[in-house]
Amino acid sequence: MKLYTKITLLAKLMCTLCIVLLCSVNSWSQEADSIHITLKGRTKKVSRVPEIKANIQPYKPLYMSIGGAAMFNTYSNTTKNTSIAAKDKLLTIVKIYPNPVEDQLNVILSIGKDNTQTTIKVIDLLGNEVVTLLNERLNSGDQTKSFTIPSRVNAGIYFLRVIAGSESQVKRISVL
Repeated sequence: MKLYTKITLLAKLMCTLCIVLLCSVNSWSQEADSIHITLKGRTKKVSRVPEIKANIQPYKPLYMSIGGAAMFNTYSNTTKNTSIAAKDKLLTIVKIYPNPVEDQLNVILSIGKDNTQTTIKVIDLLGNEVVTLLNERLNSGDQTKSFTIPSRVNAGIYFLRVIAGSESQVKRISVL
């Protein structure tokens, strides 16, 4: 054999041996993964729910209570005396009609005390007073008042503010 063929055969054998050796070594043939897997439990994020600091009774439904009558009463079996609450209230707007208003507005309101100073005003969307419809003392009980809308009130959305004593209520009206 010639020297040239011996060197090429030896070089081929050495290259094959190096390739097998380098491929068997894992760290040289490929890089290690960058993901680390651990068996430790993850720490849970604590979510902070804002507390509502109000004096509101929690909802407690009464299902299948004794007697069966409260089965349909899902809020509570205690009755509140609404007649006392209605008498304590100085002003209650019962109805405003017609809405939308063209030329005449009717207001039905309930006053709790005799000789109560009552004011009814029409206010625009910016809070400016447009017209005062009523400013007088009214007796207790249900009152029905009719007002003619002045021609200077343009078509649009307004608020009707009714003030009786220290209480006030606001309702939305549309003027055509």
